[in-house]
Amino acid sequence: MSLRFYDTSARQVRDFTPLHQGCASLYLCGATVQAPPHIGHIRSGVNFDILRRWLTYKGLDVTLCRNVTDIDDKIIRVAQAENVQWWAVAERNQRAFTAAYDSLGCLPPSVEPRATGHVPEMIELMRRLIDRGHAYPAADDSGDVYFDVLSFPAYGSLSNQRVDQMRASADSDSDRAKRDPRDFALWKGARPGEPSWDTPWGRGRPGWHLECSAMATKYLGTTFDIHGGGLDLVFPHHENELAQSSAAGDGFARYWLHNGLLTMSGEKMSKSLGNSLLIPEILRKVRPVELRYYLGQAHYRSVIDYSDDALREAAAAYQRIEGFLTRATEVTGPVEPAYRVPDSFAAALDDDLGVSQALAVVHGHVRDGNTALTEGAKERVADHVAQARAMLAVLGLDPLSAQWAGGDGSGLRDVVDALVAVALEQRQSARARKDYAAADGIRDRLLQAGVAVEDTPRGPRWELRRG
Repeated sequence: MSLRFYDTSARQVRDFTPLHQGCASLYLCGATVQAPPHIGHIRSGVNFDILRRWLTYKGLDVTLCRNVTDIDDKIIRVAQAENVQWWAVAERNQRAFTAAYDSLGCLPPSVEPRATGHVPEMIELMRRLIDRGHAYPAADDSGDVYFDVLSFPAYGSLSNQRVDQMRASADSDSDRAKRDPRDFALWKGARPGEPSWDTPWGRGRPGWHLECSAMATKYLGTTFDIHGGGLDLVFPHHENELAQSSAAGDGFARYWLHNGLLTMSGEKMSKSLGNSLLIPEILRKVRPVELRYYLGQAHYRSVIDYSDDALREAAAAYQRIEGFLTRATEVTGPVEPAYRVPDSFAAALDDDLGVSQALAVVHGHVRDGNTALTEGAKERVADHVAQARAMLAVLGLDPLSAQWAGGDGSGLRDVVDALVAVALEQRQSARARKDYAAADGIRDRLLQAGVAVEDTPRGPRWELRRG
């Protein structure tokens, strides 16, 4: 099967053919860093990390550009409320996003540009749009520059909307010399106490949409393969990116991929609703790799409605995989991942990145591998381990990889291992003298501390449990 993705602009699944043979270019709308990330933000990072890994597995040299919006109305409002500099708000929250991406095993982007570092490129893009008749500086000398929506007949094509049914743009004041209330701001004139930069049309700061077009084309070229982001960005953000870049004469993105939202009780997860779940809070309930499994297990375009029960179920599913690999390698010794993934797994990911179907293949190998373990079929066990590790590596979930080896990721695994070993020796001594009550008491106290003990033919083994 050829590689196929659902393209938002075409509203159908399309065969993916890279612009340049052997290469793939991907722009992902990253964080607007007015606050630390919740799991709704990081879902996008996990989904597109899996996409990137699969494209790489398919033999493509992937360039991933994931931007940081470090100047924005929201950032400025937070800074004013806290009486700190806007850049301090942006810096601390960018670090929180980076830590979250890293903790969940997302590969670092090829480049991670900040908006404030690309003002010259934004000025040049505005100049091209003004020269082509698609943008105009405000007539009131405010420093605002607007995109003329009616000058671009294809406006609304990405989100499948009609211009005559659109509301006024909400990204700037409507009384500052707009020609049409639907026109959106490319540049916002300077205001007292706000950061600003010089342009030929006056001092000010960039609009959100302009930033991404300038950064995407600087690093990926005027035409590139894939533009990704959350479904909530289709309009107005991605619609406006597409309009301004196309109007300037750029080919821009050839495919548009959007991940579904993560909700709570059916409502979009957001700061305004007060229902956001920050990454450190969730990681007190499950391990980072289990959270990655939870966020990545569903189809990327589906809606995930968060609940603690669903999170625990995902963690348990991952632990079944982890438990098999741990038990199996105790029998077989170290087993490297297979060179190729099973055809059924590849077919699932080729078909619009069907991770849920791909994970079903993984769990099938785990079940068969457990059967082989019971039967003592060592070669079959090793084969299932190799196949499972190859698939899990593509998904960024291999528990035997350097990323996840060590279980809780705290750096204290060796210390815990030594302490648990002492307790298990005491338990074995109690069992040897037939003091089973004492032995059971030691096991129960370990379980209360989050250490689950399993008796095996090769002796007791343990693992950490949360939740």
